[in-house]
Amino acid sequence: MASTVVLFNKPFGVLCQFSGEGKTLSDYIDIKDIYPAGRLDKDSEGLVILTDDGKLQHKISHPKFDKEKTYIVQVEGDITDDAITQLCSGVQLKDGLTKSAKAKIISEPDWLWERNPPIRVRQNIP
Repeated sequence: MASTVVLFNKPFGVLCQFSGEGKTLSDYIDIKDIYPAGRLDKDSEGLVILTDDGKLQHKISHPKFDKEKTYIVQVEGDITDDAITQLCSGVQLKDGLTKSAKAKIISEPDWLWERNPPIRVRQNIP
């Protein structure tokens, strides 16, 4: 039997699960027995891979497989060279040091879709 794989451009404000309060994946996807391989926060938007193939889901999402993921992040204000250095070294959180990341400042890509709400509005959203 063939696996089902869905690539979904998750909008801002949507929980990366099929149940819960507010908008969820079930408001956009009506396919039984598929689950996200990883997740994005409610206030993030972008590609989410969903599948009914448990092994594939595990290979994509489990840290032991060390799958590199790329994120384009828009921040309020100007990011400093020190902040980039910290990301590249790892950031200390309450539960420990994050894994080091590759980070660099880029211009906004031409292909990036219009965000709703735009970043200037989001500064007031917790």
